[in-house]
Amino acid sequence: HERNLALMFLREHERALFTDRAEILATLHRNAELIQQGDGVNLASRLEGACKIYGTQIIISELTRKRLKGIYALRELDRIIVKGKTRPVSIYEVLDFHNDESFPNRMSVVDHFTEGLKLYREAEFARALHEFERALAANENDKPSALYIERCRTFMEVPPPANWAGEWIMTEK
Repeated sequence: HERNLALMFLREHERALFTDRAEILATLHRNAELIQQGDGVNLASRLEGACKIYGTQIIISELTRKRLKGIYALRELDRIIVKGKTRPVSIYEVLDFHNDESFPNRMSVVDHFTEGLKLYREAEFARALHEFERALAANENDKPSALYIERCRTFMEVPPPANWAGEWIMTEK
């Protein structure tokens, strides 16, 4: 009888351990989901601030871009590293809501900007500067082009580190 009681206790104890372990695993899973959601909220908050820096209305991350269904007019703006993170994320400006009045010469601006961004990432700052200036000449209100003109001039004077991969570290919120 004692042996049966011991086995019953052991089984109950094992069940309690299993339940505790299952609860721990479930808690870890929930926490991981919350951390991922928190990362998304943090990035969304940073992108909201980035709209002011880049002078744009809507910025989305590469993750959002990959989830889009349909065709949207987008312009890649940058690869940024947000505060508290070490991996860069590509960001895009949504251009769909613009018309010829709100974004004159959009195709020309985007073409020159895209070429400038490619050259910028290759550390070809003088050539990139020329493309960004052409984009700004096509639309004098294109703040991203003006921002990159400033960056190119800075990097021409003080080059980035040798291991630079074209990303920008966001220090602003």
